[in-house]
Amino acid sequence: MIDDDLDRPDGVQQYVLTLGAELTRRGHDVHYVASTTRRTDLPLHVVGRNVGVTFNGNRLNTPLPASRAQVRDLLARVPFDVLHVQMPYSPVLAGRVVSAAAPGTAVVGTFHIYPHSWWVSAGTRALGLLERRRLRRFRHVFATSQAAAQFAQRTFRVPTHVLGNPVDVTRFPPATGPVPADRPVRIVFLGRLVPRKGPRELLDAVVAMARAGTRNPWTLTIAGRGPLHDELAATVAREGLTGVDLPGFVAEEDKAALLADADVVALPSTGGESFGISVVEALAAARGVVLAGDNPGYRTTMAGLERQLLDPADTATFARVLGRWVDDPQGRAAIARRQRAAAARFDTPRIADEVERAYRSALAAARAEH
Repeated sequence: MIDDDLDRPDGVQQYVLTLGAELTRRGHDVHYVASTTRRTDLPLHVVGRNVGVTFNGNRLNTPLPASRAQVRDLLARVPFDVLHVQMPYSPVLAGRVVSAAAPGTAVVGTFHIYPHSWWVSAGTRALGLLERRRLRRFRHVFATSQAAAQFAQRTFRVPTHVLGNPVDVTRFPPATGPVPADRPVRIVFLGRLVPRKGPRELLDAVVAMARAGTRNPWTLTIAGRGPLHDELAATVAREGLTGVDLPGFVAEEDKAALLADADVVALPSTGGESFGISVVEALAAARGVVLAGDNPGYRTTMAGLERQLLDPADTATFARVLGRWVDDPQGRAAIARRQRAAAARFDTPRIADEVERAYRSALAAARAEH
């Protein structure tokens, strides 16, 4: 269950859809409960409607109150064995479903966020206090990273088990075949062009690297759309940078090829990340090195690769690190093998195995009590 819609490819939506598809493949009868959603290709139950807000640096939807009659009708039609709630949740939608669920229904949660600002922390803590009684229904709570687990403990006071997002790494095979000797080193950023994803900091570091010079020629692709596009394009023009491309939105079916062709993938998020799906995808696909912002959420994703984490705000060091990898093809090839092994930790079947175990345990406990 998700309080938001299922129309956008954001992290929580990807978690729900990827895990749901795998559980369906394994023979489970999976239903999706969401707020206002347009898609019609799922066994979907739309409860209530939502309005757009900005939260934790993201644009998302928050639900208006669901009627109790609507909730009762849903649970009468679909007597869930397990209700898997994405957290934090709205008391007026997911909260009402949790309260109305039959006593023998096992309630499981996944906590997704790490705060980007003090008011997100304060608001989530207040929500945890408000939901104290209802949280007792949860038999098991996952957190997508160690940072998210710590935040869940501070705000919701619930014990969690750290389990990353499921990612279908088979969709991101590494490139094969030799790279032409005269091809420039390809640096790639892929993500929303918003401040916390770090495209400004990346471009500042590239400007500094260009001034310092590298032995090898390079190109830079900043792929994605968002409010910073025109500002970034203006910086490229002002600095007279050549070989820099801002192609805009990249479709899901084209992401794998873009990442697989990258010699350096730079994802310098400045914070507010509870996990890094885009980081895992890059680790699986890139023929070269993946550099990521040193923020708490990415540390779980990049475990074992901590030397590739960097402070995006430290422009001079960021530029030196970029230049070092641009000029080290042997090092890029060697690290790519370790990166693929790191990405495999989050392959969907592995994550689904853990989720299934939690479902069975939670369901057995719920039925034993009722």
